[in-house]
Amino acid sequence: MAVMLSEKAAKEVKKIIEEQKYPEGTLLRVSVAGGGCSGFQYGLGFDQTFDEQADKKVVQHGVTVVVDKKSELYLDGTTVDFYEGLDKRGFTFDNPNAVKSCGCGQSFSA
Repeated sequence: MAVMLSEKAAKEVKKIIEEQKYPEGTLLRVSVAGGGCSGFQYGLGFDQTFDEQADKKVVQHGVTVVVDKKSELYLDGTTVDFYEGLDKRGFTFDNPNAVKSCGCGQSFSA
């Protein structure tokens, strides 16, 4: 699988699914889209659908993670983690394919 979900990130995803009362079987979709200050932007969202032709799916720490095949090219080897500190709080991406990242860590160039 192109994307690895840390245990801490999985715990936070489960918490959000529960708090927002998403239906059972909700998937975490990780994607890449054009945009952001460095060229590509990470996307994280919840989805109910999975297309066997266009998506790859894997269960990690009890969370079903889905990545479309186009995004997988840019996300291969990426780890999604969750950071919680005094300065900020949120999901982080450690992408070995990123040549350059912006200061916020939410966009990159490959």
